[in-house]
Amino acid sequence: MGIKYKRNQRLIAMTHQLLRHPNQLMNLQSFADQFSCAKSSISEDIEMIRQVYEENQMGMIETLTGKTGGVIFRPQLSTQQIEELKYQIRDRMQTGQRILPGNYIYVNDLLQDPDILNNIAQLIASYYAKKSIDVVLTIEAKGIGLSVAVANFLNVPYVVVRRKSSTAEGSTISINYISGSHQTVKKMELSKNSLPPGSRVLIVDDFLRNGGTIIGLANLIAEFDSEVAGICVFAENKAKERMEIPDYQSLFETKLVFDKKKKHYTLQTQAGNFLENFEQA
Repeated sequence: MGIKYKRNQRLIAMTHQLLRHPNQLMNLQSFADQFSCAKSSISEDIEMIRQVYEENQMGMIETLTGKTGGVIFRPQLSTQQIEELKYQIRDRMQTGQRILPGNYIYVNDLLQDPDILNNIAQLIASYYAKKSIDVVLTIEAKGIGLSVAVANFLNVPYVVVRRKSSTAEGSTISINYISGSHQTVKKMELSKNSLPPGSRVLIVDDFLRNGGTIIGLANLIAEFDSEVAGICVFAENKAKERMEIPDYQSLFETKLVFDKKKKHYTLQTQAGNFLENFEQA
């Protein structure tokens, strides 16, 4: 039996554990054993936490009944936090030298900001939390940080597809794909042990331009007898000629507009289809 705690002490400890284990079923009896109290007392504690979290849009607390039941914490951002995030990123996108050769947009500094990264990852995870995601997948290298953060909030593994695998990864499956507007043929590889057959995969990446990389990832996933359960990118540049990508989500859209007076391109940023149609799952 554990140490006997007062209710306020239990509430602090339980809240901390729920925050550290998002989207993970936690057994009520294990809480009761840990805090040396009745399971009914734990249920009352959970209800108190649930009310506070839901009233303040801090997350959803779900309880499952039965012998193997428990509690699941599903994090979310409040409506105000989402609006503030939209304006914060839109303002940041107007600063610095963001237009790169080939019409790519520099977003690394945004996804290296821990506050922005965690908020974006939590937002993506809250949308896909109930879509039975088994794995979060990305391609090296810029999308890795975001995919790891999303996987953490979803409580699922993450997988990184390599452009060139190392011997440490063992045998791999590779495919060729067309990347960029110049129709360049490239190769991507994934270790055979990385993705179990039948996995439902969420593709996460930092930036979408032509769509060739995303199509390549989808084709590679099919080689593992798995399926794409969702596609979500941080930002996209609305290209005139883009490969057809089914049912993808982008948090932000960027557009290059030529300024005749200044005689150079400027960058416009707005919320993408993800944020425009976002509903907490």
